[in-house]
Amino acid sequence: MKAVIMAGGFGTRIHPLTISMPKPMIPLINRPIMEHIVNLLKQHGITDLILLLFHQPETIKKYFGDGSEFGVHITYVTPLEDFGTAGAVKAAARHLNERFIIISGDLLTDFDLSQALAFHEEKQAQATITLTSVTDPLQFGVVITDKASRITKFLEKPGWGEVFSDTINTGIYILEPEVLELIPDGENRDWSNDVFPKMLERNDALFGCDMQGYWADIGNPEAYLDACHDICHGKVSVQIAEPPCPAGSTVFIDPGALVDDQAKLSGMVVLGDNTRIQGNARLINCVLGRNCQIEEGVILEEAVLWDNVYIKAGTRVTGANLGHRVRVGQRAIIETGAVIADETMVGDEVNIRPNVKIWPRKVIESGSTVSTNLIWGEKWRKSLFEGAVVRGLTNVEMTPEFSARLGAAYGSTLPKDSYILAGRDAIRSSRMLKRSFVGGLLSAGINVRDIKMISLPVLRYKLTTFGEVGGIHFRQSPEDLAATEIVFFDGDGNEMPSAAVKSIERIYFKENFRRAHHSEPGGIEELPHIYDFYREGFLRNLDDVLLKKTAPKVVLDLNHSPAADLLPDLLTDLGFEITELNSHVHEKALNMNADELDIALDRLSRIVKTLEADAGFWIGPSGEKIRLVSGSGRIFSSREALSTLTVLVCEAEQEGCLVMPVAAPQAVDTLAKAGGQTVQRTRSDGYSLVEAARSRQVRFVASMDDRYGFPRFQPHFDGLFSAAKIMELTARAELSLDQAFSKLPQHTYHHLQLPCPRESKGGLMRRMSEDSVDQQASFTDGVRIDTDRGWVLVLPDQHRPIAHIYIEAIEQVDADSLRDLYQKKVSGWLQELTDS
Repeated sequence: MKAVIMAGGFGTRIHPLTISMPKPMIPLINRPIMEHIVNLLKQHGITDLILLLFHQPETIKKYFGDGSEFGVHITYVTPLEDFGTAGAVKAAARHLNERFIIISGDLLTDFDLSQALAFHEEKQAQATITLTSVTDPLQFGVVITDKASRITKFLEKPGWGEVFSDTINTGIYILEPEVLELIPDGENRDWSNDVFPKMLERNDALFGCDMQGYWADIGNPEAYLDACHDICHGKVSVQIAEPPCPAGSTVFIDPGALVDDQAKLSGMVVLGDNTRIQGNARLINCVLGRNCQIEEGVILEEAVLWDNVYIKAGTRVTGANLGHRVRVGQRAIIETGAVIADETMVGDEVNIRPNVKIWPRKVIESGSTVSTNLIWGEKWRKSLFEGAVVRGLTNVEMTPEFSARLGAAYGSTLPKDSYILAGRDAIRSSRMLKRSFVGGLLSAGINVRDIKMISLPVLRYKLTTFGEVGGIHFRQSPEDLAATEIVFFDGDGNEMPSAAVKSIERIYFKENFRRAHHSEPGGIEELPHIYDFYREGFLRNLDDVLLKKTAPKVVLDLNHSPAADLLPDLLTDLGFEITELNSHVHEKALNMNADELDIALDRLSRIVKTLEADAGFWIGPSGEKIRLVSGSGRIFSSREALSTLTVLVCEAEQEGCLVMPVAAPQAVDTLAKAGGQTVQRTRSDGYSLVEAARSRQVRFVASMDDRYGFPRFQPHFDGLFSAAKIMELTARAELSLDQAFSKLPQHTYHHLQLPCPRESKGGLMRRMSEDSVDQQASFTDGVRIDTDRGWVLVLPDQHRPIAHIYIEAIEQVDADSLRDLYQKKVSGWLQELTDS
């Protein structure tokens, strides 16, 4: 039987470890990761190996040769292009005329492959995917099987709201050769995204074999250190080249290494050839490569040192990785999670803080405290995006240099000579960073239509037309006044999808920027009439005759935002009587904390009552959010506003669909049914809501955070248009906001937030999914259970370390009972997951 080892990846996520070598060649206990895979295959009688190469293939060929030194036979296949995981195997099809196994060359596992092969034979499968359970399934493909182990569903790189199991695809496959017939020659295909879903659609014999044992995808520096730690603590057994000294111990010393008598070695320690441990140095659970020198007084604990590392006296290294030819001065402290790449010089008394990554060939001056990552003159980040947003402390993390590089990375993903829209809020730092970003776009040959200071709904409305392939908007972060956010949009004005985000990150981290010829950089244009374009659509989609007849009297708190340059004139043209608050646009902080917002809303409420206005509106800084105050001065909560607007839409519209997140109150469904409308519930993120709102039947889309859209105008959230549309609806329905609110069904609604570490989210969803087996459950976003007393939704937050619990019932006693029950359940599950 043959095995195919996938060894062509670039290893971008594990930088800086792979700057100078392909990922399968990273040392793990002083031999390449892939050598452990070769040994595993050999243990199970598989010695005919095909290595699929792409990135730095000669390094792998030079080490493994024809395989005879390792007791195997190796055939190398190097595709001419990156054909994807399945397309690459197709390139080796002429060598695969019998059953074969596929395994990655950069993972660590002790799976019983013979058991998996027997399973494949027993099931008479065409393809078997080995499965295992992990704590964080988001970064892997989740696989669902039935009781016969037949695969029924794939979820590739899901969000927390879609994770109904923590059983994932390990990337180890057993295949019959006819499966390769499903892959076209010379085309990019992926097993999880293309081939296996096609087999599922054809009802082919596709099975999942649940494996017990150790499995780790060594995909980033943290995972690499975890794997080394697990080996040292006996969680997984691997072959070690160095002999135990003395026999039977957990200390492995090459005969060419020297250890002074005063040195103390405890736990599992591996010392490579010609390594020297001097004086009273202490080593605890450490792996050292060849030609390392450790001076007296050094303490190494849970440390991994590659070849030719020199550490001077008095230094302490804890839970860190030092690459080839690293030099460390005296009395330095290198803390847990730090990674110092090849040929870096660390001076005396340097403190390298936890989780800092230092790229190759850096010089750290003596006495320095290194608290941020060091790349080529710029701070490195593990992940740039949260959804479609990049956020960082202004001029600390979000610097002009960073912004320019990010702009170049974004531009490199777009067609050359295409156009994007660039806008911002009123803050000076947003202008500074946007200008740097635009420079990066121009360097990649992208043209920029600079619309300067503008409300976000206007930018997104323009993107719904032709002319631009995307847009960006710089704004002060609503969550932190000291931070700036960059929001990315696609050519339709949607928040940028994850695939495009990953492309930007990949180019940013690899620095593989497209550089335009000196005569062909992008250009900058302005759109002086963009407000006119928005104004035309705005007025066209409202009943101006009705509004002028009713002449609504409203108070607007414009929050010193760009909306002040547009919204008052629009409402005046429609016959509104307006009182403006905070209408002067200025460059100081726009956003408010919760207490400041409460004060602003209270002030707005009192002014509305005093002036006997019909309503009051607080407009968010970006123009998307809107808070409502009724004529009586009632300040609507986010949930109350959503439900009240549903009343107005259902009273004013005779048909259509409402798009709501799963967590929206059940009252929405009751109101819609009575009014002849339907409700479509979807995931709570902005992208999913807006995508659903694009249907022609949709009349209203709402989030749970005060953002509303009326898709007949545009499907995107628009606080400016919402202010006018709400007053039109009150006129058409002949209801004030207070009267609409009085029509709401009297339900009790609870929302709880519990601390939930990222590594517990997958297990929590699995527990909730298992708990719902005999109940009426839905899995659109999180796990929602409908009972005869009410409903419960458990939903891990996509970005923050919390889990949301939503409860609604007609009777308060039922809502309270469900709240207490599921708070206890979820808290118990989380405690069990933490303890395990």
